[in-house]
Amino acid sequence: MTLEELKKEEAYGELVKEMEQKTMVAMMERMKGEQATKVRNFKTLNKMAQKGAVLFTGSSLMEQFPITEMAVSAGITKPVYNRGIGGTTTDDFLREIDTVLLDLQPAKVFINIGTNDMTDRVYGDKWKDHLAENYEKIIKTAVEKIPGVEIYCMAYYPTNRHLPGQTEWQWGMLKDRSPENIAECNDRVRAIAEKYGQHYINVNDGLYDENGEQKAEFAIDGVHMYAAAYEIVFNNVKKYI
Repeated sequence: MTLEELKKEEAYGELVKEMEQKTMVAMMERMKGEQATKVRNFKTLNKMAQKGAVLFTGSSLMEQFPITEMAVSAGITKPVYNRGIGGTTTDDFLREIDTVLLDLQPAKVFINIGTNDMTDRVYGDKWKDHLAENYEKIIKTAVEKIPGVEIYCMAYYPTNRHLPGQTEWQWGMLKDRSPENIAECNDRVRAIAEKYGQHYINVNDGLYDENGEQKAEFAIDGVHMYAAAYEIVFNNVKKYI
């Protein structure tokens, strides 16, 4: 039987789905292991970190932001730390909030967390409420535990759901990250920031294409971005640092 003939068999489709599920489970297990390693390393690094510095924290979109290098290159002399961890949800962040935020006792915090909550596959149709409730817990905890802290809640970056060659898995990751949903989540984040007397900042100017999506030249997979995009973000955010 040829491959083309095999693909027509009903069992072939079921086998492919089963393999995709096993691959996804293996990826998730590996990611959880990597997250645990990063948390362990950060616990050690936090003991050396200077208090009252600047902190950037969140998920992979923060982890992949080369903020420390860009800050040094721009002549910023104050310490700037990055505690982003890929794959982090707001649940994960709350569980490790000491390590990724509180232990550093920063003077300023720039936070981008919640994009991994943007899915109905995990939280159902209440995912926006789940994200907002946890986000408020994060901000409330930081304000209570770090007297005088300034928190900058960063707007979620645009995504691109129309890149050529996107896989079914990538589309699944992007399905709920539409411009409309991101805009609604940004509105909720803004309201939370205002409620606690903190800052909401949109540093995305220059990232959008004519359709309001992430520019294709900046897009790795429709969510994550190349360094050229982060250079734009940095130029937009540095006045707040």
